[in-house]
Amino acid sequence: MKRFIAVLILMVCNLLNAQVQFEARVTKTTLGLNERLRIDFMMNIDGDNFVPPSFEGFRIIAGPSQQVSQSWVNGRSSFEKIYSYFLLPNQKGALVIKQAAIEYNGQIYKTSPIKINVTAATEQPRDPADPQISAEGNLYLVADVSKTNPYINEPITVVYKLYFNNIGITNSNEVNKPKYNDFWSQNIEIKRFVAEEGMFKGEQFRFIVLKKIVLYPQKSGKLVIEPLALDIDVQLPSNRRDMFGRMIVTDGTKRVSAGSKTINVKPLPEAGKPEDFSGAVGNFDFKVTPTKTDLKNGESLDLVVSVTGKGNLKLFSLPKPVAPNALEMYDAVHTEQVNTPLSGMAGKISDSYTIVPQYKGNYPIKPLKFTYFDLGSQTYKTLSSQEIMINVLDGPSPTDATVASGANKNKIDKVEQFKFIKSKSNLLTMNNKDFFGSNLFYGLFFFPFLMLPLIVLFKKKKEAIDGDITGNRIRMNNRLAKKYLSEAKKQINNKELFYIALEKAMHNFLKAKLHIETSEMSKDNIQELLLSRNANPEAVNDFIALTENCEIARYAPSSSVTIQKDFDKAVVIISDLEKQIA
Repeated sequence: MKRFIAVLILMVCNLLNAQVQFEARVTKTTLGLNERLRIDFMMNIDGDNFVPPSFEGFRIIAGPSQQVSQSWVNGRSSFEKIYSYFLLPNQKGALVIKQAAIEYNGQIYKTSPIKINVTAATEQPRDPADPQISAEGNLYLVADVSKTNPYINEPITVVYKLYFNNIGITNSNEVNKPKYNDFWSQNIEIKRFVAEEGMFKGEQFRFIVLKKIVLYPQKSGKLVIEPLALDIDVQLPSNRRDMFGRMIVTDGTKRVSAGSKTINVKPLPEAGKPEDFSGAVGNFDFKVTPTKTDLKNGESLDLVVSVTGKGNLKLFSLPKPVAPNALEMYDAVHTEQVNTPLSGMAGKISDSYTIVPQYKGNYPIKPLKFTYFDLGSQTYKTLSSQEIMINVLDGPSPTDATVASGANKNKIDKVEQFKFIKSKSNLLTMNNKDFFGSNLFYGLFFFPFLMLPLIVLFKKKKEAIDGDITGNRIRMNNRLAKKYLSEAKKQINNKELFYIALEKAMHNFLKAKLHIETSEMSKDNIQELLLSRNANPEAVNDFIALTENCEIARYAPSSSVTIQKDFDKAVVIISDLEKQIA
């Protein structure tokens, strides 16, 4: 009996030892966007037809490498086979490495999925097992910020520099593009990349300026600039030499990040802030200039309100003049002559008003005031224009003071009493006819019978329409596009609500025309679908640019002229795409 029990125990142990084990192991489950991940697929049997997962959201930088080991200990054999990969994440968020599979004795075995949490890029040292660790200490991406505690609408600059030493650089790929939320931003184009010499961390490095950005913070508090991350193709020297004595260089890839930056934005002081302050920050000169002050009958003049100087010229509105009612003033034509170098916006903006006099006489235009916050003295300064007298030399004269003020425009000069009473009458004879047997009688009698076929056709048509789910969705999206365009027009004086409605209108237009859902509305997908439907590439680019601008424009101060231009542009783009999409 004892021998039987011993044999049974031995058989159970052999069965347990023969159990197939196939699992996936990672070096870490939380890593930065610029960190590498090692994953090992381990099995205790010699499986065939290894099928790795797709590694969606990752890029393979090395692998697969295979390791096989077999040993005998105390009469027991052990076998282990490992497939290893080195991965780089392509995006932030929760990513899943799906199942790998092998085949053994006609059966398929799979690993369990692994969840990986990818955070923002960090500047932590790499894993010692990383195959590109030799580039460490010789390659850095740095974001130089000109000022970390500016005022609202005070310009700051961010310059991205790539420092390198003792290695070669062949190419770069932008992995994580920073978003400048709550900033007005302007990218300064770099036409040519030139390597320069400079000191970094106490050593002599070469560096390349990759990007220059001018930022204007739009709200106070702590604002975070997300990190820029790049994949750099590098050439790494080695101590080995070829048969001709030349150094052997190996190619590799390294991900670098500039790290996030925190900007502490100070609010503009409330002490001494005038009520008419429109958000201008900088150093400006203010002028109100008429093209002429003496006019003849039928002539007009242009009144130009302009601001020149250095500051946030595109982010505030100019004061509007007030003219007497005898001077008819039309809406302003806004012009901008603004350059944005690394030091910030500089130039001139102006509003030109066309004024047409209605009567002969002398009419004053009251002085205008323009207030801005001077960064040098950190105080508010107010500039005032002179009173302008418009002399109309000839033309009709107002009969009294109320004419000049425009109060008599709706005045009725003469009222004719009892005009509604007719002096003559047209009497008609009355013909009494019986209703029974008349045309109206028979028409009303047969009307229900004539309507029955129409009712049946209408019912069938309605059932067909109700059953057409795709058609109903297209019609619904068309109605929503028209509704939101109409809503955007109503909200043209409310910037944030206007751009929300405009963005919804453009999205619903796409849903109607491309038969897509909101989840499919990526920039690349929209561009591909529109181009495949024979849309003009220029119209497609304008459409995408306007939808992206809607999000930015909610936070950036803008004039009514800019909002009107965006609305008119949306109407034109939708109209063009309506004609072009097949």
